[in-house]
Amino acid sequence: MKKLAILALGALALGAASAQSNVIKIASVSPLSGPQSGLGTAIQQGAQMAIEDAQARFQQLGFQLQFAPQDDQANPDVGVAVARRIVNDPDLLGIVGHLNSGVAIPASEIYKDTNLVMVSPANTNPRVTDRGYLSVNRICGRDDVQGPVGAEYAVKVLKRNRLFVIHDKTPYGQGLAEAFAARAKELGANIVALVGTEEASNFQPLILQMRAQRPDLVYYGGIYDKGGVLVKQMRERGITATFMGGDGLDSSDLVKIAGAASKGVLYTTTAGPISTLPKAAAFAQRYKAKFGKDPEAYAVYAFDAANVILNAIEAAIKANNGRKPTREQVARAVRAVKMDGLTGRIEFDSKGDRKLSDYYVVGLKEAKYPGEVLRVIQFAPPAARQ
Repeated sequence: MKKLAILALGALALGAASAQSNVIKIASVSPLSGPQSGLGTAIQQGAQMAIEDAQARFQQLGFQLQFAPQDDQANPDVGVAVARRIVNDPDLLGIVGHLNSGVAIPASEIYKDTNLVMVSPANTNPRVTDRGYLSVNRICGRDDVQGPVGAEYAVKVLKRNRLFVIHDKTPYGQGLAEAFAARAKELGANIVALVGTEEASNFQPLILQMRAQRPDLVYYGGIYDKGGVLVKQMRERGITATFMGGDGLDSSDLVKIAGAASKGVLYTTTAGPISTLPKAAAFAQRYKAKFGKDPEAYAVYAFDAANVILNAIEAAIKANNGRKPTREQVARAVRAVKMDGLTGRIEFDSKGDRKLSDYYVVGLKEAKYPGEVLRVIQFAPPAARQ
């Protein structure tokens, strides 16, 4: 017992010493390896630029600002393991991430226990914020709005009536596809199929169903790594139905995977292309000069998400008379942020949703990324459930 008491006192002393550290860390958590690393790396790099911009500012406040990128591999188990590791670093005061809602939801259950604040540039599943955690926020829109936006365009604008709806069985893909199908049905469309699949390489069974059902539009709720394979195999087997999906298709890797079959693909996204964000032009130039490529979806949103956290930490330092704030103080300061970011005005409601989000319909008229913005619609999030 005496030995345990000594160890406990040592741990408390270490914690106290760490609390006095002048180091402040912000992490990005997203897939940096694997087939979804294109979008995940864009999140990391966007956050990195914001943090590097702020380092001199924080030095003047007496703090060393550090960036701690983490790889969740788009895997819930890995994401939870990363979360368990990083919450034990007392210098870590904020997280930019994740990419996948299926990773963010279980990881944020870990973050909330220590009030470690997360500002997501990309998580669109309603459950991310509907749990009402102080530590969870997002600056992108929601699937229960994005799905209906896609359905409205498919039924009212494209006049498609026979809809074959597929999802990848993840919280993101299933939630998006079901929201799309529900609204399309309300609009009078015929949902000829609503199926989930974890298939990644051989979609022949689904294509046989398409031949039987003769849809005029196929909707895919999932990510480009599988969606690109699906549309390519559809075209190779003579399925000419319009192919549509959500923001998971918003990547240049879709074109790399699908090739010529990406021509004509439509998708909705909660991340505005740089061309629609006038304030982001200079960011795009700096990004390309630094990383040697154009910023992809969510890079600029990650930049804004990081700046939300940075602004909140600065406000918390000021309110704390120049001392390093606690995680709870930072989380409360994030929820109170009101700022004009590169993506527009950012304010949060009581759940951590952005008060107004833009939703885009994008079309690839050629097998070339980025596509053409066909429609932009701004919506408020649904009210909190009582």
